[in-house]
Amino acid sequence: MPDGAAGRRAACLAALLSGIVLQSEATAQARQRFDVRAPMRDGVELSADLWLPAESGRVPTILMRTPYLKTDDEVERATHWGALFAARGYAFVMQDVRGRGDSDGEFGFFFQEAEDGYDTIEWIARQPWSDGRVGMMGSSYLGTLQWLAARLRPPALRCLAPTAAAGRWFDEIPYLGGAFLMSWAVNWINGTSGRMGQSNARTVDRSRVYAHRPLLTMDEALGRKMPLYRAMLEHSTMDDYWRRIAWGPADFAAVEIPALHVTGWFDGDQPGALFYWEGMQRHSKAAPAQRLLIGPWNHGQTFTGGALRYGAFELSAESVVDLDSLHLSWFDECFQPDRGRSVPAVRAFVTGSNRWVEGPSYPLPGTVERALYLRSGGRANSLAGDGRLAWDPPASEPPDRYRYDPAHPAPASLGDLSAAEDRRPIQRRDDVLVYTTEPLAEPLTVIGRLRLVLHAASDGRDTDFVARVTDVFPDGRAVALAPGPGAIRARYRDGFERTVLLEPGRRTELEIDLHAIGHTFLAGHRIRLEVTSSAYPEIHPNPNTGNPIATDTSSRVAAQTIFHDAGAGSRLLLPTYPLR
Repeated sequence: MPDGAAGRRAACLAALLSGIVLQSEATAQARQRFDVRAPMRDGVELSADLWLPAESGRVPTILMRTPYLKTDDEVERATHWGALFAARGYAFVMQDVRGRGDSDGEFGFFFQEAEDGYDTIEWIARQPWSDGRVGMMGSSYLGTLQWLAARLRPPALRCLAPTAAAGRWFDEIPYLGGAFLMSWAVNWINGTSGRMGQSNARTVDRSRVYAHRPLLTMDEALGRKMPLYRAMLEHSTMDDYWRRIAWGPADFAAVEIPALHVTGWFDGDQPGALFYWEGMQRHSKAAPAQRLLIGPWNHGQTFTGGALRYGAFELSAESVVDLDSLHLSWFDECFQPDRGRSVPAVRAFVTGSNRWVEGPSYPLPGTVERALYLRSGGRANSLAGDGRLAWDPPASEPPDRYRYDPAHPAPASLGDLSAAEDRRPIQRRDDVLVYTTEPLAEPLTVIGRLRLVLHAASDGRDTDFVARVTDVFPDGRAVALAPGPGAIRARYRDGFERTVLLEPGRRTELEIDLHAIGHTFLAGHRIRLEVTSSAYPEIHPNPNTGNPIATDTSSRVAAQTIFHDAGAGSRLLLPTYPLR
């Protein structure tokens, strides 16, 4: 028997060959059809590829609809899923959405996906290979469009498996707390501006593009005029433009089918995924039929099952999930309950302690919100300052101050990895306030959404406040938690339906959603909060003028103040969980 490196290579080769054989066998069991055309209500035809079981007959169908090209198997792995489901006795349909790939019409973000999804589902139900029952699956954009189709209640739709589904349009994408997500918008929209991919844009100097003003014409600096990009900027409040895809209680009440919700603690669309979960739990008759899985994953890993390491976190082998088996089990439970095995109601992986927890609901029963108060002697600026987090509220303490210059914003990240990176280089900036606990005497587990309540003032008519929580290891590393920063653009402090500018110098209370985490701060570790006013280029640097953001070409330096005193202390709210 081989041993050492040679043995590992032999084992890897055997596994690879086994995988190839299994994939080939599964593919051989499938009948494939390409460019199958489905007519929409307005006459536009959408293109799909189809996998059917080897034996003829009417079977349930699993549908994925994508803007990322059904033939790009590196993205969606259509051949993998098609062979897998066909071998299991399902039909599998992968469809290009309107205006993308082989489909006709013009792409228009999510605004056409409800009707097109409905029409596609009902078209499938009429086909000779369909038994009239359809389930949907897919991640990111492919997750959101499932919800939009379900809202119209197509009779043939029986269950969903939405992964990393966006849904909070002013506090996720294309705005975060009302602050425009500049790099996401210009790059993602460019990538979908046309029928095929836009890989030639990789050569464009992004720093030049991001520096362009006004923001409204940044698309031209990239190299193309993009109507969708401009429309998102022109509709800068929750108006009728956005209400077409925004969800409220009545929308959740209308959806009465099971759904498998999947997201990750480092997933950028985690806010949306948990928004749909919470909405279904609160308003739908199908609440008991919902399932939730949260792993230690970033956006892409929510559909691949994860890895043994993410950033600074070393994870256990149990953190990696076989999502093929999970989806097969889920759809068997939906369509063939005599064969399917039950998927747990709620299952979440806790980083730090490296273990899964299960429960009947989320937030998990027993969760208690506790407050950590911002404290200092008035000089919390940078790691060299005197900022601290404490369980006891302040009595009388001077405020912390810093100057935010939109021409020199704090970076969102040190590189490609925003979550789980060591943020000490950013925390050394004087325009970043840093508050840290004493080393913990015992582990503290936090599972759920973090919130920051700030008592703040600015000498500008508008500005941003941006915050992140990190786990400070005994060796000093400050490892970022959650998918990214939380933010609030002050003009939206009273809601996203209208803007209300600040009165310069006047103290106001702001709440920032810092996203959800599932993490154990181990004994000897410390909890750290950073507060600043930018996260470039992820968030468009607020010019602090109060002018319309889309067309503003001016900017000013803002003097920012954070208050922490008796009676109204700024505080970080943690949903603590008694992990045993």
